[in-house]
Amino acid sequence: MLHGWINLDKPVGLGSTQAVAAVKRILREAGEPKTKVGHGGTLDPLASGVLPIALGEATKLAGRMLDATKQYEFTIRFGEETDTLDAEGRVVETSPHRPAREEVEAVLARFTGPIEQVPPAYSALKIGGQAAYQRSRAGEQVEMVARAVTVHELRLLASSADEARLSATVSKGTYVRSLARDIARALETVGHVTMLRRTRAGPFDLEQAISLDFLEEAAKARQLDGAVLPLTAALDDIPALPVTPEEAQLLHHGQRLSGNPAKPGLYLATDALRPVALVEVLAGDVRVVRGFNL
Repeated sequence: MLHGWINLDKPVGLGSTQAVAAVKRILREAGEPKTKVGHGGTLDPLASGVLPIALGEATKLAGRMLDATKQYEFTIRFGEETDTLDAEGRVVETSPHRPAREEVEAVLARFTGPIEQVPPAYSALKIGGQAAYQRSRAGEQVEMVARAVTVHELRLLASSADEARLSATVSKGTYVRSLARDIARALETVGHVTMLRRTRAGPFDLEQAISLDFLEEAAKARQLDGAVLPLTAALDDIPALPVTPEEAQLLHHGQRLSGNPAKPGLYLATDALRPVALVEVLAGDVRVVRGFNL
């Protein structure tokens, strides 16, 4: 059974759940054993780029990927704001003002660092137990609450009369569509996103990402080794903590280890390089955070 990650370059037109379904189909048609598949961070159907797909025991780490810092490139078209804040929606407001490049560059500092933003009404956030986009599509007026997020870096890549292309490195929970809306309004105009591409999600970047077509060909040729990254690919920032086979067995059963000299923190316990568990060391005690059955 496969345990690891597919760094997928998700195409426009597929939602994250549909991308997971496509991976399942490819693996099934290639005769792979039934494998649990999940994703590490939602991408809208109109967005493309890095979508980490977790296989087998790697699905236990999908939550960590949801919390990871992400990087995007996106284009704002000035002059029209839509109800969805992207090109799919209905125009709800217009403005004749088109900001100059210097104006765009000058305003970016206001959106760098910790900021408050109101998520789009067309988003998957739950309002009263139902996704906001479902309520919005039903014609309901949805009140979204502002949330604190962090924009680590925001750069202008290119600018024309009607558009600006930017790069943003952001914390979890940041909505690029909301960021684009707020930048446009700060420039005394309105705007919406016409292109959104995720270029990095945690340790996974676009340069190493593969297409569904590449995955399908690799699966048919029984060469998935070149398409599936190890489970540890999502833990490149976590130091290893070597354990003995006896200690690995104890951790496998959820038991604590005592008297470990490692500094307090999060570690990947390994037995001869085999991942055993994600563990936390505190005052010499090693506690299992997430165990792996490999």
